[in-house]
Amino acid sequence: MSHSHTYSGNPLNRGERERRDEDWIRSIASDPASRFLPMHELNVPVSEGPDDNLVWLSAEEVQHLGSFTKVYLLGMLDGVAHHVVDVSENGQAIPASGDRGEYKYVDVRTAAETLSAPDAGIVAQARAQVDWHNRHGFCSACGLETVVQRGGQIRQCTGCEALHYPRTDPVVISVVSDNDRCLLGQTRGRATQTNRYSALAGFVDQGETIEEAVAREVMEEAGIAVKNVRYHSSQPWPFPSSLMIGCHAEAATTGIAKDDEEMSDVRWFPRDEVLKALDGKSEKLVLPGPMAIAHHIIKAWAFEDVFREAS
Repeated sequence: MSHSHTYSGNPLNRGERERRDEDWIRSIASDPASRFLPMHELNVPVSEGPDDNLVWLSAEEVQHLGSFTKVYLLGMLDGVAHHVVDVSENGQAIPASGDRGEYKYVDVRTAAETLSAPDAGIVAQARAQVDWHNRHGFCSACGLETVVQRGGQIRQCTGCEALHYPRTDPVVISVVSDNDRCLLGQTRGRATQTNRYSALAGFVDQGETIEEAVAREVMEEAGIAVKNVRYHSSQPWPFPSSLMIGCHAEAATTGIAKDDEEMSDVRWFPRDEVLKALDGKSEKLVLPGPMAIAHHIIKAWAFEDVFREAS
C-alpha cells in the first residue's frame, strides 16, 4: 500500500551517475538554466501571495547576492539542475521584495504546511543536506578538514582521504493495540498540552531489525510486550535527518510500567475517544496533526482493522 506523507514525493533525479564527473558538476553550476534554492539559517524563501511557492534563483542572481562556497547539487528535473545554496555564510538573505514580488524566509515546518508535496520533498532534502555539511567540516577519523565531492553527495578528508556520506537516522514509531484500544504516550519535556499524546517512538539501534526496535522501544517506554509487528509506511523527517518508520503492533501484555525518566505518561485510549480526537472533538485527547506520520498510523488503526488478515 502506498501512503503519501509530508516531505515525501521529491521529484528530483539525484543523478548518481552524473555526479561522478566533477567537470560536469562545475559546468552546471554556472549554467544559465540551472536553478538555485537559497537557504538562510536552514530557512527557505517562500513567495507571498495567494499561492506559496519556493523562490528559485538563477546562477546570475546568486552571484549578485555575493560569493558562496556552500553550493550543493540536489538533482535534475526535466533536464534542469537544481541546487541548494547556503547564503547564511555572508549573513544575508535574498531581498524582501524585487522583480519576483514579495517573499519571506520561513522555517521548513511552516513552509511544508502550504507548499506542494513535490516542493516540500525538495525542501526536506535541501535542509538535511545543508545541515549535514555544516556539521561535518572535519574528518571523524583523523580530524583534518573535509572537502565536498560529487556535488555534495560525499565529503572527503584532505588527510587520510576517508569518504564521509550523509547519514539518515532510522526511527520506529508504533501504534500498539489491544483490541479496541491503543497505547499512546507523552515524552517528558515535549508535551505542550497535558492531553496531547502520540505513538511511541525511538531510534533503531545498531544490529537491530525494525521489529526488534519496535519491541524494545515499547518495552522500554511502556513496559508492554508486543507481537505481530507490521510495517505501515515511512516519512522523511529533516530535523535534522531522520526516516520515520511507521508500524502497528499487537500487545502481548497490557500492564503499563512506564519509564518515568523518559515518559511523562503512557495510557490506553479506547477507539471511540481516538476517533473523537481525530475529528477534533475530544476533550481528553489531542493527537499530532496530519504533517506527522503519527497522525496517519493512529488514523489507520482507528478506521481499519489492521490485523484482520492475521486472525
